[in-house]
Amino acid sequence: MNQLPHLITDLALILGAAAITTLIFKKLKQPLVLGYIIAGLLVGPNFKLFPTISDIENIHIWADIGVIFMLFGLGLEFSFKRLLSVGGTASVAAVIEITGMLVLGYFTGALLGWKRIDCIFLGGIIAISSTAIIIRAFDETGMKTHKFAKLVFGILVIEDLVALLILVSLSTIALTQSFSGGMVLSTVIKLVFFLVLWFLIGIYLVPTLFKFMKKAMNEETLLVTTLALCLGMVIFATNVGFSSALGAFIMGSILAETIFAEKIERLVKPVKDLFGAVFFVSVGMLIDPKMLVEYWEVILLIAGVVIFGKTFGNLIGLLIAGQPLKHAIQSGTSLAQIGEFSFIIATLGVSLNVTSNFLYPIAVAVSLITTFTTPYMIKSAEPVYNWLHHRLPKNWSTALNRYSSEAQIYKSDLGWKSVFQSYASVIIINSVIIIALYLLSIYYLVFWIYDNIHHYYLAKAISLLIPLALTSPFLWALSAKKINSHAYSRLWLDNKFNRGPLVLLELSRIILAIFYVGFLINSVLSTKVAFVVGLTALVGLIIIFSKRLQAFYHRIETRFMLNLNARENHDHIKQGIDILPWDAHIAYFEVSPEAHFVGKTLEELALREKFGINISMIERGRINICIPNKYDHLYPHDKIAVIGTDSQLEEFKKYIEVEIITDKLPDELQVFLQNFTIDANSSLIGKTIRESGIVEKTKGLIVGLERNGLRILNPDSALNFEKGDLIWIVGQKDIIHKITQI
Repeated sequence: MNQLPHLITDLALILGAAAITTLIFKKLKQPLVLGYIIAGLLVGPNFKLFPTISDIENIHIWADIGVIFMLFGLGLEFSFKRLLSVGGTASVAAVIEITGMLVLGYFTGALLGWKRIDCIFLGGIIAISSTAIIIRAFDETGMKTHKFAKLVFGILVIEDLVALLILVSLSTIALTQSFSGGMVLSTVIKLVFFLVLWFLIGIYLVPTLFKFMKKAMNEETLLVTTLALCLGMVIFATNVGFSSALGAFIMGSILAETIFAEKIERLVKPVKDLFGAVFFVSVGMLIDPKMLVEYWEVILLIAGVVIFGKTFGNLIGLLIAGQPLKHAIQSGTSLAQIGEFSFIIATLGVSLNVTSNFLYPIAVAVSLITTFTTPYMIKSAEPVYNWLHHRLPKNWSTALNRYSSEAQIYKSDLGWKSVFQSYASVIIINSVIIIALYLLSIYYLVFWIYDNIHHYYLAKAISLLIPLALTSPFLWALSAKKINSHAYSRLWLDNKFNRGPLVLLELSRIILAIFYVGFLINSVLSTKVAFVVGLTALVGLIIIFSKRLQAFYHRIETRFMLNLNARENHDHIKQGIDILPWDAHIAYFEVSPEAHFVGKTLEELALREKFGINISMIERGRINICIPNKYDHLYPHDKIAVIGTDSQLEEFKKYIEVEIITDKLPDELQVFLQNFTIDANSSLIGKTIRESGIVEKTKGLIVGLERNGLRILNPDSALNFEKGDLIWIVGQKDIIHKITQI
């Protein structure tokens, strides 16, 4: 009988140990990741009591594949649209917390006398929280439906993206054995450039490919195609100087926007789980128990730094972002751990052979400790808030509440923020495409032209005309496309001092377009000629071909937006949107057939009077009732969207006696929650809610009003509007958006 390869016997040993330990950990209601790590420790070379693997190098290959599929799976759950919807609050908090932990980790290592590269890697290891551990902890503690949980998930989305930046930066630092701000900045700019470029090209091409192959796409074909795309992006990312993990993550995030996203996630899950288990087992193999005993004091110190540093960092970040103290404490305590990204960063240091032997086992041990403490930290948030709330000076509490209210009013402003976002998106997206086309032309096309066309001036002319023609639609969009005309006009008319900055914004994008054209021409002709010809070419393109360029760009943009929104339009996804700054949000329930209130009208139930909640929509089979009136009934299996605070929804949940259902409802319902501020020029000032006609125009419902720090939930229809009022309204998406902008 032929002898089995070591790879197969080692894999059998790994999976057998993993199966036993995970069954035990599942019985103990502990994260399975811990079971995998313990399994790796038991079958690793540093623990001789049980059979040991024979070839650890082969396992490292499996582990590398595991990292690829873990990051691919994370990308499928990530979605760039989620990143865009996260908002400023999570972004501010995440940046402050991550920056603080990077600095804290570096100085902790320096205090311990570690070498510089170990200090840098320690900062990266303790900077990123664990998405998997937090989700499990929320499920176990029943906190997943609370409003602060959405803040936590938003911060985790930002952390996942920053983790990629950290991985790329650490790889560069490790390979060059030097650290400089300019080097890291150039690496980050390069990464952002490729992220935007890959995302734009991927969203434009991949969903189109899937639509073309839809009829022939069974589960087997879909799985093979998906894995081929994943590994293809891995190869491409590696060839341009990035990690394989980054390539896998990017392709996952692109596929997350396709109509097959959920099916892909289901098909890939067994593959991801298998290789993920091998990866975490390999993590345990590298742990030396003697090292843990030797460095137990350091492990406890760093675990304390993680718990208190991340809690305090998120607390400060969320308070600065304008969140109430309670939400800031709840979010901070939830994020006080490290996990899968910390393992990947620690593994990077080992694979590049730049970190000391003790750093990896210390990182794993700290992760184990903080994983165990996470549920207790989450449960401690409420008592900590109550204790702190009663001991804070009254003027401090008043100042925090006022700051939170003012921050919410600032966020609702559709002025400068909206204009800057519009300009930034147009400039960044079109600049990335123009630069990418220029680089392709300069490094590939021009050489081919000169090699094959031997007429000197003809070759020069073609070298200029082809890239100029390719980039012309994007040059037109960069320099002439209308940008958020409503917000622009509002700022222009509101204050004469706004006009200078607005004109400067317009001039800046025109100058940038001229610069790009001049840069291309300068690669072939002299600088002076490049400037003159560039300016002339840009003006000529805009004047002569404006309508054609506009039509062509519009076709490209329409296809891109259709692909970007394909998943929502196909699966009719509607996600819950946060509403009031005082803890109110949307949750979804299904009416039980056994409920005692079945068949009654909303007027008879008086749910608003009993619980303070509002029912904003009812889905009944194919019938969708948006903003139901008091005469509408509740019937068995109705799916209802309910607006209320955490405490109100908890009480209502007990009343309705069913579990909260998934937050995915049909797109036809599309109930949208929007806030807007009544400015000095508003015609609503002095009118009552009833007289304003907002409810009739929007077919919606005003569910909240904030005035001078006073918050009113479900305001009376006889209440008069005043200047500076922050209004919250729920209704049909398209109508609400138009009315609130006006």
